[in-house]
Amino acid sequence: MADAVRPVRPKVSVTRRLLPETEARMAELFETGFNAGDEPMDRAALAAAMAASDVFVPTVGDEIDAALIAAAGARLKLIANFGNGTDHIDLAAARARGIIVTNTPGVLTEDTADMTMALILSVPRRLAEGEKLVRAGEWTGWSPTGMLGHRIGGKTLGIIGMGRIGQAIARRARGFGLSVHYHNRHRLPAVIEDELGATFHAELDAMLQTVDIVSVNCPHTSATHHLLDERRLALLAPHVYLINIARGEIVDEAALITALENGRIAGAGLDVFEHEPAVDQRLLALSNVVLLPHMGSATFEGRAAMGAKVIANIRAWADGHRPPDQVLEGWA
Repeated sequence: MADAVRPVRPKVSVTRRLLPETEARMAELFETGFNAGDEPMDRAALAAAMAASDVFVPTVGDEIDAALIAAAGARLKLIANFGNGTDHIDLAAARARGIIVTNTPGVLTEDTADMTMALILSVPRRLAEGEKLVRAGEWTGWSPTGMLGHRIGGKTLGIIGMGRIGQAIARRARGFGLSVHYHNRHRLPAVIEDELGATFHAELDAMLQTVDIVSVNCPHTSATHHLLDERRLALLAPHVYLINIARGEIVDEAALITALENGRIAGAGLDVFEHEPAVDQRLLALSNVVLLPHMGSATFEGRAAMGAKVIANIRAWADGHRPPDQVLEGWA
């Protein structure tokens, strides 16, 4: 992949502020422009940054569609995404233009699994409700029937998407006495299933009818958009809790709200939303829902590791090598 025209110090544009140490290293290695205001760029600002850069560093909040990619001009050669998911980038359009796309896989696995486990604990045990009760000054003291929730030990967890994060959740779940079931595009090797104590379901519908807690951990693609729609949500028993820390678009949010309002399912823990950063006001009114601001991977350690991967991908490309985290989906 040697390319004699690649600049020694490529022009890099970053759409949001990163950790100070990451920005300092990028400024040292590249001709880097940062978004000083740290506000999401509008479409015009994204287009201008892409057109003026050799390398563009977006985040999950930046929708990089085919029109933006087409208008970027010949200079842009690398989109080094700050994040693991790439559903906000039109990979086919990038491929057609010969633009390489990279991401930051692997470094967020444990942080995201920790947050998923926190939601699995907090929703059935009503932790958010209890915290609000104390802060509001409405707690009148302990009582035998006060703030009753459900134990998770002995319950069945159904994981949708058994990649790195799904497997990390399964390991944690076993420690809390949960029985692990999973649905995935491909069945895991028997040795991994044995290690995780995980039972495979080839049919998602069948799994949804047998579990007590559902954890959504698959990527958002055209195949998984509204994977949990009104029909599939109706398969869940009334005592089931739904946890989504992947992408909001995987769940039909309107159908989920209806199910929660009608008591068709017991509750939900959501770190992502279908139209984020907008949050449906009806969710705010539900006491059986824990809402988080897309913070599943938000640790200092994780953000530093993400920055290091972005830098490594840019350096490899600038040196004429294939970036280690090139996204190959949609590429020949």
